[in-house]
Amino acid sequence: MNVVIDASVLIKFYVPEVLSDKASHLLDAVKEGGFSLLAPDLIFPEAGNILWKKHRLKELTRSEVNEITDAIVLLPVRVESSKDLLPLATGIAMTYGISVYDAAYLALARIHETRMVTADGKLFKKMTETEMDKYVSWLGNFRE
Repeated sequence: MNVVIDASVLIKFYVPEVLSDKASHLLDAVKEGGFSLLAPDLIFPEAGNILWKKHRLKELTRSEVNEITDAIVLLPVRVESSKDLLPLATGIAMTYGISVYDAAYLALARIHETRMVTADGKLFKKMTETEMDKYVSWLGNFRE
């Protein structure tokens, strides 16, 4: 089974914070072959930006950021071009009042008829109030 992950989930694979335990279960399931990860290519600069902010806030050292970025690059995730997702993502963004960044993950889930797993509570709540709810899952509800 394929699942789309966003940067909020990706970071929790490597940085201990709320819901990191659930992210670890998902990553274990991936390693065991239960799931395959999908993401738009924008996941990498988004994750890098999160790490940069955590470094600026002194939550992570430069060494920790470097270690995490090295691990992210090796993560078994199938990446799809955001260029190809742009028309659908822009439409989703305009329809639901979300960023095109967030909509790109949802567009990918919609194209593959799967679910996007997120730890972004605001996005999850907003999408569960629409017909897009079948494409989004809350990381906190993840079950192997």
